[in-house]
Amino acid sequence: MLETSTTAVVLFEELTAANGKKIAIATLNSEKSLNALSLPMVELLLPQLQAWKQDNAIVMVLLLGAGDRAFCAGGDIRDLYQAMKDQPNTFQPYVETFFTKEYRLDYLIHTFDKPVLVWGNGIVMGGGLGLMAGASHRVVTTSSRIAMPEMAIGLYPDVGASWFLNRMPAGCGLFLGLTGASINAADARFIGLADVFICHEQKAQVVDKLLQVKWGDTVALNHQKLSDVLRQQEQGCRTQMPLSQIRVHQEAITDIALKPNLPAVIEAIYAIPGEDKWLLKAKESLRYGSPITAHIVYRLLQLGQTKILADSFRLELGLSVQCAKLGEFQEGVRALLIDKDLLPKWLYPDVNTVPVHIIDELFYSPWSAAQHPLSDLGKLKG
Repeated sequence: MLETSTTAVVLFEELTAANGKKIAIATLNSEKSLNALSLPMVELLLPQLQAWKQDNAIVMVLLLGAGDRAFCAGGDIRDLYQAMKDQPNTFQPYVETFFTKEYRLDYLIHTFDKPVLVWGNGIVMGGGLGLMAGASHRVVTTSSRIAMPEMAIGLYPDVGASWFLNRMPAGCGLFLGLTGASINAADARFIGLADVFICHEQKAQVVDKLLQVKWGDTVALNHQKLSDVLRQQEQGCRTQMPLSQIRVHQEAITDIALKPNLPAVIEAIYAIPGEDKWLLKAKESLRYGSPITAHIVYRLLQLGQTKILADSFRLELGLSVQCAKLGEFQEGVRALLIDKDLLPKWLYPDVNTVPVHIIDELFYSPWSAAQHPLSDLGKLKG
């Protein structure tokens, strides 16, 4: 049953194409919160996407954000904060539930056989990037601003970031994970987080063209048909593509991947020459962020190099639950989003004073392999 109420947090629609096949559309419908991804949203999206995956009439899925300001500005973490505040330094069932379902949704998008198009207009951060990263076709626009800013809240880049940050050009994943730097459309294309640049005002035109496509029953051909429409539409927009911010500093960013340890990496980031606003803001964000998070990012990217996608999500779920228990995450949210004093009282003043055993404990899974809430990811069903 499709949710059609305009007050629903996710709107679902099925449009019939010229030859009777259907295009499914899901719209995150919380414009006031910049479509922040809430648990109710996830609980609506997950079963609907699973149903669309099985429905032979559906040839592709389009994910949108309501309004023109954001596709999705990240996870809605206020409920997570309240759960951590109510019972600090303890295991939180709500935290486990939220991240388990969110990661399940992200994994489903990564492994969806039919084409999935995400229209990444405006702000795409954190949990929004989790939805976008796994899509087969990812559109960015002039206003796209993409980031994983979890350093500022004492969490870490999750939603599969241990997988996709490792697949960027050398040093880029580490730099972006540690600084939370916001990137534009050109940057997203360069590092592999986006596929096509299209002007946002042409969204309706793109949908109209998709409805004219003669979709078939062959998934691979449907992927190609979608790609052809998007590439054709892109041709008239290329002159509006912003200049890449990463390319300007690419050589220095590549060099940080060669540093022997986290303190050396951070020192190298601070030493990157340049006075442009983007670089200065990235350095400032690194200074503001949690020293514990910096250690998590560094180790996570090392571990993620050898893991399959499903194992990356299993690793991150344990890590997220442990972060909620530690207290650094709660304090980061308080300082940035609740009290907004921007004065987080991190547990340690810098990366050099963080004990190794603290990071070891964060990476220790709360469950055995058989009991893991995501134990079935990547497993063939009999």
